[in-house]
Amino acid sequence: MKLIIKSAKIIDSKSPFHNQTVDLLIADGVIEKIGVSLPHDNNETVVRFDDLHVSQGWFDSSVSLGEPGYEDRETIANGLNVAAKSGFTAIALQPNSLPIIDNQSQVNFVKNKANGFATEIFPIGALTKASEGKDMAELFDMKNSGAIAFGDYNKSIDNANILKIALQYVQDFDGLVIAYSQDPNIKGNGVANEGIVSTRLGLKGIPNLAEELQISRNLFLLEYTGGKLHIPTISTAKSVELIREAKAKGLHVTCSASVHHLVLTDEKLDGFDTRFKVTPPLRTEVDRQALLNGIADGTIDMITSDHNPIDIEFKKMEFDTAKNGTIGLESAFGALLTVLPVETIVAKLTAARSVFGLENNTIEEGAKANITLFSTEGKSTFTKENILSKSKNSAFLGTELKGSVYGILNQNQLVTK
Repeated sequence: MKLIIKSAKIIDSKSPFHNQTVDLLIADGVIEKIGVSLPHDNNETVVRFDDLHVSQGWFDSSVSLGEPGYEDRETIANGLNVAAKSGFTAIALQPNSLPIIDNQSQVNFVKNKANGFATEIFPIGALTKASEGKDMAELFDMKNSGAIAFGDYNKSIDNANILKIALQYVQDFDGLVIAYSQDPNIKGNGVANEGIVSTRLGLKGIPNLAEELQISRNLFLLEYTGGKLHIPTISTAKSVELIREAKAKGLHVTCSASVHHLVLTDEKLDGFDTRFKVTPPLRTEVDRQALLNGIADGTIDMITSDHNPIDIEFKKMEFDTAKNGTIGLESAFGALLTVLPVETIVAKLTAARSVFGLENNTIEEGAKANITLFSTEGKSTFTKENILSKSKNSAFLGTELKGSVYGILNQNQLVTK
């Protein structure tokens, strides 16, 4: 395939063409030439969009799909198509399928299902067998099959010794441990952030302490063992502070924040709408601002959609009993553009490659064409018609978003809306 992308503004701080508006000539998946007003002939597909920007391909560090086992929520094929049209050239797939991705064969299964798509899948293997928190899973075998990290999705490891041993064990092959942090005993039966809103609504609260205490424990373990630890989807001001202090000590810790925690607060719960029931829960405006500050100063390494499709029957029920989770791929960029500058968004949506030890892509001549195409102009209201996922449980329905995503170019494939 040979194509030429016309009049695109490059957003890539590592590229010599950063912030320049240029044409890109791409042949067989490689950027052959970059320049102003490049000539083209009839053998080349011409790609033009209004207010076109291109960046390194975005990587979402936390995506749940469903297949195998929960195909009614989402299939791998449709999920990768959704990711591509949402601007993501790669996703890290969470292990929360049925069966859980906790062995070599399950890793191979999802990788094989993803063959031939423009968006690449990088599986996260479960840290413990069946994500039950009791026995460590087959980490080394999964690493050899292509797992890029190990963690039990949205489940804290209660047994500190298991996490300690895992952090020590993976150092032999430069593995990365993911430790979701929420103390289940302090969380109890809580369903919403403990505060004014939960009190007013009569909902059982989850205090910030549930997250912060577990993060403190996990950081102490990391300090003892060494190795690499990633703490996903932090949500409180104190969590940002704890990780900032750990990085200052020289600990090899990274963290992420979800789009919905950066944009929304627990004030959204006033209507008892279960689309806003997520884990960790939506917090206060003070916490949201602290997360944004953590993004700005580099404490928070990356942003994730934390895309988690849930069957409608598990959302259309009382708030206390509804499942946690929201889809987020389709709305991620437009929501982020309402609270962050575009260069910061691109940096945080591409940082996962470095965290997971994968090859980085730069927009320069001779490099692989792994790019996202988007616009920063315009506003629109996010509706069900904008949802490409099989599940429709989006916390951003009815929200005004900015900009738009045109698609991606990756694996020698152009995918556009």
